[in-house]
Amino acid sequence: MTAVTGRVAAAERGETRIADRVVAKIAAQAAKEAVDEPPADGASPRATVTVHRDAARVRVSLELGYPCDIGHQCGAVRRRVAQRVKALAGMDVPEVAVQVERLHPAGASAAAQGRIR
Repeated sequence: MTAVTGRVAAAERGETRIADRVVAKIAAQAAKEAVDEPPADGASPRATVTVHRDAARVRVSLELGYPCDIGHQCGAVRRRVAQRVKALAGMDVPEVAVQVERLHPAGASAAAQGRIR
C-alpha cells in the first residue's frame, strides 16, 4: 500500500477546456444584450469563434433597426462581447469582428402586417 505524502495543488490537477460552440453562444448572447433596440422582426445575433489556447477571435453577425448609429452599436457589441467572454470563459478576446447583415426600417413590421397605410 502506498501512502499519500502531499496534496496536489488545484492548478496542477488538470485543465479545463471550453468548446468553441460554448464561447460562440456566450458571444451571441452578449451581442444581443449590447444592442440598444433590436428590431422586433430581426433574427438573433449569431457568432462564430476560433479559440487558440486562452484567446478567442469572435465574428458576430447581427441585424439592426434603422435609423440608428451603426458605428456606436457595433462598438457596444465589441465591448460587451469581449467583456462577457473574458468574465465567463476566462479568455482574452483580441478581435471581435461585427458584420451587420440587415437593417430593419422603423415601422416596416407594422406596415407589413397592414397596420400602417
